Amino acid sequence: MSVIADFAAYPQWAGGVRSAEVTEPGTDGRARAVRFVIDAGLIKDSYMLAYEWDADSAVRWELAEGGSMISELSGAYLLADDGPGTRVTYELSVGLKVPMLGMMKRRAEKTIIDTALKGLRTRAQSMAGEGK
Repeated sequence: MSVIADFAAYPQWAGGVRSAEVTEPGTDGRARAVRFVIDAGLIKDSYMLAYEWDADSAVRWELAEGGSMISELSGAYLLADDGPGTRVTYELSVGLKVPMLGMMKRRAEKTIIDTALKGLRTRAQSMAGEGK
């Protein structure tokens, strides 16, 4: 969860994220709101997400402020102990202001999910290797 909560590092591992700025810190030290700037090929946008944290087991987000293309965005990372590692479940729902065929939308969501999970895994493994 420490990798997920480190928004300043997102441009290093989350594909398409150009910047992530915490705009509202929480009392627990974890962000309550974050502004993202993304450049994911055809989709270039800026938007804000509101976060709710459940200790180290889950984080959920909702779109707090839409952008020029993104009209709906919600999701979650759900973490569970899995022996020596952690099992991560990623949920995502995206709505765009431009029409998109269902098949293309599902393909785009799958690409976003796969990229996010691969980036998260790589970042977490590198942080574990550094002893952090």
